[in-house]
Amino acid sequence: MTTPAPEADGPVADPGAAAARATAGILHDTLHGTARGVVVDSPPGAGKSTLVVTAARELAAAGRRLMIVAQTNAQVDDLVLRLADKDPELPVGRLHSSDGDAYDKALLDLPAVTLSAKAADLAPLPVVISTAAKWAHTQVDGAWEHAIVDEAYQMRSDALLAVAGLFERALFVGDPGQLDPFSVVGAEQWAGLSHDPSASAVATLLAHNPDLPQHRLPVSWRLPASAAPLVSAAFYPYTPFRSGTGPADRRLSYAAASDGSGPDRVLDEAAEAGWGLLELPARHAPRTDPEAVRAVALVVRRALDRGAVAVSEQSPDPVPLTAARIAVGTAHRDQAAAVRAALAGLGVTGVTVDTANRLQGREYDLTVVLHPLSGRPDATAFHLETGRLCVLASRHRHACIVVARAGIPDLLDEHPSTDPVQLGAAVKFPDGWEANHAVLAHLSEHRVPWRP
Repeated sequence: MTTPAPEADGPVADPGAAAARATAGILHDTLHGTARGVVVDSPPGAGKSTLVVTAARELAAAGRRLMIVAQTNAQVDDLVLRLADKDPELPVGRLHSSDGDAYDKALLDLPAVTLSAKAADLAPLPVVISTAAKWAHTQVDGAWEHAIVDEAYQMRSDALLAVAGLFERALFVGDPGQLDPFSVVGAEQWAGLSHDPSASAVATLLAHNPDLPQHRLPVSWRLPASAAPLVSAAFYPYTPFRSGTGPADRRLSYAAASDGSGPDRVLDEAAEAGWGLLELPARHAPRTDPEAVRAVALVVRRALDRGAVAVSEQSPDPVPLTAARIAVGTAHRDQAAAVRAALAGLGVTGVTVDTANRLQGREYDLTVVLHPLSGRPDATAFHLETGRLCVLASRHRHACIVVARAGIPDLLDEHPSTDPVQLGAAVKFPDGWEANHAVLAHLSEHRVPWRP
């Protein structure tokens, strides 16, 4: 893979100017370049969806017939709603399956949006949006002039192959630090081959087309100034980014004082520093560790009880931190179910509780994370996956609190990576072992020990 070219010579002090300059370069290569593809790397919260909507409107204005490929129905519906908000008169087609709940019913209220399960009905429209799975079973006369592939790093290369014949040129946008594409079938026999079907669409695309233009979005508008340096260094060492806000632009505070408990003390630490580690005593525990699960639920309960309020560049007046602006992240679905039950037992509703896979692309003011390695006797490849920790640590606008049992650094040192070396396979940097150590080293500065 070639190293992405800098967006321009020299640094830009203003993050807005840096982002605008990067976007201008991307749009220029997309609209006026001759390459069949343009690749854009986006860190968490860098405005990837905004870029997709902007590029779609520019291509439509230039008279280019455009198809947009997203990975889930929720992503498709979100893009349709964003396009309709920015350009209510732009005709947009939403290609869906024949299932009754295949799309958000809010789309029915948009006069410029046409919904159909048949691509032929939508082909004359300037923009047509659907999932990769639906596009793979689509046949039309003639190819679209242009395509935008959203979340391209989460798309498997075999899925790209299935739709590649539908368009002439494409813009690929995605986050290289998130979870790798999911496959229920083992792909070890293809490891190291340029046509590995389980590799990401971008990895395979660049393996066969190393000279394609590559860009990156240099600013995260989601992550606060307290979080961007750690997430950038730990997960994006070769494509660093910065926060779009300064240290004084966002504040989290509470109406009620601390009661001195572990959950209250870690909430105070997170409000001050943006990070907090609530550390339970070292112990091997079942995956749904009852003590750790209850600690997670208590942190959320106390944040709501204490009347947390947030101030940001979006609202200079304090805004109450409601349950809808809090998320709990876990590695496994049974852990998420246990946390939901614990929250319900404390009378808490409306908080998002889900796995890293399902939290991708979403953002909240406060996140509480049950560390994937907490209480484990071993460190498996699943729990060490870099993208999983990256997702969990990069969903917040104000603060992130990690709940974990002590002893994870020792666990990491006792279980170094033993993955087999595959000839020809690209080595992913940083690996999960290194990223976990980097994050834990930072969290140790904000550690609050607590005995349940």
